[in-house]
Amino acid sequence: MTKNNIVVWLLLAVMAVPAFSQDAKTQFNPVYTGVTSLSIAPDARAGALGDVGAATEPDANSQYWNPAKYPFNIARAGVSMSYTPWLRQLVSDIDLVNLAGFYRIGDYSALSASLTYFSLGEVFVEDAMTIKPYEMAFDVAYSRMLSETFSAAIALRYIFSDLQYDYTEDISPGNAFSADIALYYNKYLFLGNRECLLGIGANISNIGTKISYDGGATNEFIPTNLRLGASLLMPFDEYNTLSISLDLNKLLVPTKPSYDQFLQENPAPGVDDNSRYSEYQAWLDGTGYNDISPITGIFKSFADAPGGFKEELREIYGGIGLEYCYNQQFSLRAGYHYEDAYKGNRKYFTLGAGFRMSVFSLDAAYLISTAQSNPLDQTLRFSLSFDMDGLKDLFRR
Repeated sequence: MTKNNIVVWLLLAVMAVPAFSQDAKTQFNPVYTGVTSLSIAPDARAGALGDVGAATEPDANSQYWNPAKYPFNIARAGVSMSYTPWLRQLVSDIDLVNLAGFYRIGDYSALSASLTYFSLGEVFVEDAMTIKPYEMAFDVAYSRMLSETFSAAIALRYIFSDLQYDYTEDISPGNAFSADIALYYNKYLFLGNRECLLGIGANISNIGTKISYDGGATNEFIPTNLRLGASLLMPFDEYNTLSISLDLNKLLVPTKPSYDQFLQENPAPGVDDNSRYSEYQAWLDGTGYNDISPITGIFKSFADAPGGFKEELREIYGGIGLEYCYNQQFSLRAGYHYEDAYKGNRKYFTLGAGFRMSVFSLDAAYLISTAQSNPLDQTLRFSLSFDMDGLKDLFRR
């Protein structure tokens, strides 16, 4: 297996993009990024809600979705461990592990951190050689309430990606740094005679450097993402509540210009198609795409799709989720995640449940794909969270 084959296989496996027909060159045009593990929902609660979490009630796993929620957490401190066996329809040794925690400082601010480790298992290459590629990210965040209903947060992240194939070549593990900016608003309001909780959240994540595996000769954008969400929690009585939540996302990464777009902008009558396509690939690796800076890419991402405004709308993906909770102890969840067929085609229903005690909570999620032959089908997630206040009280007894 060659180095290029490995990189292609990893990209296809992580993105779980299905194959399309011959017209894919002009229609199937996903937004490509490096370190795609940063786009995988790490915890079971959000995973059961259709990958929704920007404005849901705060929990220990808010670091990934919206760290600005932490100051509104009832608990003083908490920690959560999540495990996802990934792409089990294809392989048996790809896993995502996430550890997240927070500590509230006084009544108005909080510190939080998380560590994500994505193992791509063992890959057998030529000369009976085995490699174990992996990606990891570590981040810390500070969040603070700016009023009784509004908070903000900033997070800093270090990213490491080791997809190295041959240590004798001019390739090396990739490193990147990024930051998140998050906002959260929640307020109680009356709908009829019920006092409901409205939440609105926004998070621009992974604003940072590109990542390169060849000393900067070529580089890839990391998945800078804009997430907007809303949530409404409605109580039926003192024991039963129902919440509905919605997230919309857009990758703030420029779309690669299509081959047709290149031909229009760089006409050369009489030159054969194979030569022009080689020029197109070289153009992408040069000034056509590779040299775009991350900040420039953020602004270009709103108006650079080859198909115009219609294709820009296709690049918006998201999910919707429902959560029923009894006595703040037992929860049932369901959701749906949608991504356009020409931008990745990740379409699936999600189901899950949670059980909470004073000391810990256990959550599980299950994914049911609606796209044909999707390797994400039947994906499971598990999260185990601990309330540090509950543990402290337990040890005092």
